[in-house]
Amino acid sequence: MRYLFLLLLALLPLPAFAGLRIVATVPDLGAIAKEVGGANVTVSTLALPTQDPHFVDAKPNLALDLSRADMLLLLGLDMEVGWLPTLLTGARNTKVQPGSPGYVDCSQFVTPLEVPTQKVDRTMGDVHSGGNPHYLYDPRNAPAVARGLAARMAQLDPANKAAYDAGAAAFTQRLDAARGAWETTLAPLRGREVLTYHKSMPYLANWLGFTVPMTIEPKPGIPPAPAHVAQVIGAVSSRKITLILSEDYYPATTAQLVADKTGAMLLRLAGGTNAKGGETYTAHVEAVVKQLAGAM
Repeated sequence: MRYLFLLLLALLPLPAFAGLRIVATVPDLGAIAKEVGGANVTVSTLALPTQDPHFVDAKPNLALDLSRADMLLLLGLDMEVGWLPTLLTGARNTKVQPGSPGYVDCSQFVTPLEVPTQKVDRTMGDVHSGGNPHYLYDPRNAPAVARGLAARMAQLDPANKAAYDAGAAAFTQRLDAARGAWETTLAPLRGREVLTYHKSMPYLANWLGFTVPMTIEPKPGIPPAPAHVAQVIGAVSSRKITLILSEDYYPATTAQLVADKTGAMLLRLAGGTNAKGGETYTAHVEAVVKQLAGAM
C-alpha cells in the first residue's frame, strides 16, 4: 500500500511555479538575473554562449519561451535588432513588448562607449547607433545592471522586493571582492596594444587599460578580405603586437593565420557565461582573467 501511495503521489502534477519567469537574450544577462532573483525566478536564455548574439535564428521554440515570460532582458543598443523583433511578434505576449514593465533594455543602466557622432549607415558595417553593446565585458558595469534588474523585479513582484535587493547586493559584493585581485593580476596589460577580431573589446580595454588600434574585421561584421588581412599582418609585425583576442564563436582560421605569421598569441575567449552548466557571471569573468594572465 505504501508503494502504491508513493506511485500515485509521483503521478500528481507539480504545483505551478509562482515566481517570475525571465527570458534573457544572452547568457551573461541570464546569469546576473539568476543571482539577483534566486529562488524567486526561473531564467532561460535565447542565445547560447557559443552563438554570436548579433545573429540568432528566430526559431519557434524561442518564441514559445517568450510567450510564457514575465520579463525579457536584452543588451539593447541594437545588438538583437536583427532577430528579436521577429520573436516578439511570434510570442504575442504583451508582458514583454517594448514599453511594457516586463521589457528591460539593460543598456539604460550603463554609460555606453563608442556612441557615433555622425549618422550611421550600412556602409560603415554593423555599427550601433546608440553605442557599443558589449558592456558586460567590463565587470564594473554589472552591479548597475544587477541593481536595475532588482528594481524591475520588485516592480513586477513587490512581495519579494527585499529578496531581490539582497540578491543584487550579494552579487555586487562577490564581484567587487574578486575585481581587485583581477586588476592586480592583469596590471601588466595596461598600456599595451592588443588586436581583436571584432570591435567587441572596448569595455574590456577601458577597464584594463590596453588599447585596440585595429581589428581583423575591416568594419564591424564584415569578413576580412585577403588584402585587409595582409595589411593587418604588416601592422601587427611593425607595432610588435603580441596578443590577439577573439570570441570563440568567430571563425578561428583568419585570426590563427595572423598569429602564425606574426608570432602573436591568439586567445579565443568564451563568448558568454555558461549558465546552463552552473557557471556564474563572476566565474565567467574569472575564466577570462585566467586566460589573459596566462598569455602574459
